[in-house]
Amino acid sequence: MKAAIIYASMHHGNTKKVLHAMQKMKKFDLVKVSECKDFDFKDYDIIGFASGIYAGDFHRSIRSAVKDIRLEGKKVLLVYTCGMRYRDHAKHMKKIIAKKGGTVCGEFYCRGFDTFGPFKLIGGIAKKHPSSKDLKQAEVFIKNLPLESVI
Repeated sequence: MKAAIIYASMHHGNTKKVLHAMQKMKKFDLVKVSECKDFDFKDYDIIGFASGIYAGDFHRSIRSAVKDIRLEGKKVLLVYTCGMRYRDHAKHMKKIIAKKGGTVCGEFYCRGFDTFGPFKLIGGIAKKHPSSKDLKQAEVFIKNLPLESVI
């Protein structure tokens, strides 16, 4: 079975760092969200969406991509980074995925250095994140998913 993760990692590369840590443990294709319209996902059994969090949700390009990709019968992974987690930032994505017939089979979150909006005025929050501990947790997450024969 094949897996691909579509990602947007805009400001500090937090999400991309997490995905590269995961790739040390499992093989999957990384697809920049800007390139996913030209990508054929029909042969993929698992599709992931990864992003930093912007105003409480995944990046708008990821939200748009999830609407454009067929997810019926697909397993879906969600990966995100954000300065602080005060609610379930994946809730909106989970609703879209469910409406499209996909099944979320895993979700990973860690803090990420955040200088978005007013945080820039104070030099940002969650400095030094994702940390080596965060990246190790990402490795453990992907390794322990019950997808050993899948990815």
